[in-house]
Amino acid sequence: MKKNPIFNPQGDDTVSARTIIKGNITGLFNLNAVKYPWTKPMYQVMVGNFWVPEKVGGLGEDAITYRALSPAEQRAYKGIISFLTFLDSIQTVNLPNFSGYITSAEVNLLLSIQSFQEAIHSQSYTTILETVVDAQERDAIYYFWRDDKVLLERNEYIGQIYQDFNDKPDEKNFFKALIGNFLLEGLYFYNGFAFFDTLGFASKMTATSRMINYIRRDELTHVVLFSNIIREIRREFPSMFDEKIVYDMFRTAVDQETTWTNHIIGNSVPGITEKTTELYTRWLANTRLESLNLAPLFPEIVTNPYKHLESMADNNSEKTNFFESTVTNYTQSTSMNGSWDF
Repeated sequence: MKKNPIFNPQGDDTVSARTIIKGNITGLFNLNAVKYPWTKPMYQVMVGNFWVPEKVGGLGEDAITYRALSPAEQRAYKGIISFLTFLDSIQTVNLPNFSGYITSAEVNLLLSIQSFQEAIHSQSYTTILETVVDAQERDAIYYFWRDDKVLLERNEYIGQIYQDFNDKPDEKNFFKALIGNFLLEGLYFYNGFAFFDTLGFASKMTATSRMINYIRRDELTHVVLFSNIIREIRREFPSMFDEKIVYDMFRTAVDQETTWTNHIIGNSVPGITEKTTELYTRWLANTRLESLNLAPLFPEIVTNPYKHLESMADNNSEKTNFFESTVTNYTQSTSMNGSWDF
């Protein structure tokens, strides 16, 4: 695959000539006409979701509540924050690599917003640690993966997929990196989110849970963004779409996510068990495959075992169908009326 030029006078940005990848772009960011209609409402949603961690109050109270958590809850809290910090950090670094090969200006605009949001998420985890956890513990949490074999294997798997794409940006590595991104956004985060929801449901660490809800709301738009990109590639470049790679990567992701969650939480936190972790991860995998118009990997799993936590999620939760909802349902108090109106 050839990386996009910065400047290309011989390019053709017309809608009829535009493709999701491998287009002949000029380098001009022309948003007056778009080929992919789903990008406009996504832009409104993503910009309307703007937030910063400093505006989420109550973390000082969480610092007090944290000391009352059980040792198992504290260990899970720190380990999951460590993992989420790594995920959002690697996303922030790698997303521009995707942009270098996406030849739709409107899609690249959304990727730019996602990069900014991933940086906000990383800042959020830093804000949590600086407020809640003692200073002498913070470095050990950031680099927990260096000493924890299970977490190191998790990080190495996704990190190597991204590195392979960076080192050798051919079609296969590009496609694997897209699926890796989709799994990271749509599967790897969510058992961690369920842990914080469980604490919040029990009136523990409520400010952290509230911040996680903001993060999850962003992550859902990222899931939708990449599901759209993958579907467009399947439509425009069907030879690149490899179902075997998709299912193989999903199986690995489900196994790793289940192993990691049971390693860091297991049966030690009320409301979460090894069985519910397995059921939830498999249910979520089926849901994400469905969004790619693919058959479920685990057809026997049809329900979410964490139904009681749905009240903790906001309107942007994974149960909301983006394409059947209006933009207003997703935005905060800020209004996007008239923005990007074409």
